[in-house]
Amino acid sequence: MNIRTFALGILLAASLGFDPAWGQQAWPAKPIHFVVPYAAGGFADIRARMIGVELAKTLGQPVVIENKPGAGGVLGTDAVAKAAPDGYTIGMGNLAPLAVNASLMKKLPYNPQKDLSPIILVETSPLILTAGPGLQAKSVKELIAMAKAKPGQIAFASSGIGGAHHLSGEMLRQMVGIDITHIAYKGGAPAATDLLAGHVPMMFEMGYAALPSIKGGKIRALAVTSTKRMPLLPEVPTMVEAGVPSFESYNWQGVIAPAGTPREIIERLNREINAILAQPSARNLIASTGSEVGGGTPDAFGALIRSETEKWGKVVKQAGIQPE
Repeated sequence: MNIRTFALGILLAASLGFDPAWGQQAWPAKPIHFVVPYAAGGFADIRARMIGVELAKTLGQPVVIENKPGAGGVLGTDAVAKAAPDGYTIGMGNLAPLAVNASLMKKLPYNPQKDLSPIILVETSPLILTAGPGLQAKSVKELIAMAKAKPGQIAFASSGIGGAHHLSGEMLRQMVGIDITHIAYKGGAPAATDLLAGHVPMMFEMGYAALPSIKGGKIRALAVTSTKRMPLLPEVPTMVEAGVPSFESYNWQGVIAPAGTPREIIERLNREINAILAQPSARNLIASTGSEVGGGTPDAFGALIRSETEKWGKVVKQAGIQPE
C-alpha cells in the first residue's frame, strides 16, 4: 500500500465516523440514553428534554430520555452508576441522590463520589419561604418570634423527607433555634395544595411552583434562599437580608455519567451543554422558573457536589432525620 492509498483510506474512514487510531467508530456512533431519576413532567425531566433535543442536533445521534423514578432518585442514579462507561449512558444528577441520600440512607447502592463522573451543572434553584393564608407573620423576623412564642405549634410542609424543601426548613430550625413541626407530603403538589388551603402555614417552595400563587396573591413570599434577590421577585429579601445570617439553600441539578467514562467524552459533553446553556432560549427558559443558569467545568460541578454533601450531611445528622 503506498502513502497516497493509505491517506485516502484514512479520509474515507473519517468521513464514515471511524476512528483509525482506536480501531472503532468515533463517539457517538449510536443513540445516547439520558436517564432521569424522576417521573416524566417534573423538574428534572423538563430540563433533560430541553438538553436532549439540542444535544441530538450537535452530536448527530438521537438522545433517548429514560425516566427511572423511585426511592428519592436513587433507582435512576444507580442505573447510571452501573451502566457501561462508554458515553452512551448519561443522567440527570440531582441534589438528593448525589449529596443528601448518602447521609440519609443507611445503605446506598452506589457511591456518588466513586461511581459517577460529573459532567456539568445545569442550574441552581433557590427556594422561596412562603406563608399561607393562615399564617399572620409578614416577615421572617415575625415568623421566628411567633415560633419561639409557640414552640412546636407552627408546621412547615415539604415534598418529602430529605428534599430541598425539608432540609431548608430543618436548617432554619437549627440556625435560629426554633421548634417547628415538619409535615412530609408525597410530592410538592399536595404540599402546595394544603398551603394554599391554609391547612399548613408555611413551606420552602421551588420558584416554578410558587411564583404563580405568589403573583396571584394567594400566598406570600417572606424571603428567598439565594445570596442575591430573585429577579422575578425583586421586592422579596434574601434570608440573610431578612435576618438569618449565612442562610443559603438551593435545589440544583446537572448531568452525570458512569465513572470511567473517557475524559474526552466528558469534555465533549461539557462543551456541548455549555453551548446549549448559553443559548438565549435556554437561559430564558431557566430564568422563567426562578432558577439560575449553571455551566462551568466538570471539576467545578464535582466540587459543588462534595461541598453540598458535607453541608447537608451536618444538617441531617443534627436533625436526626430518618428516611421514610
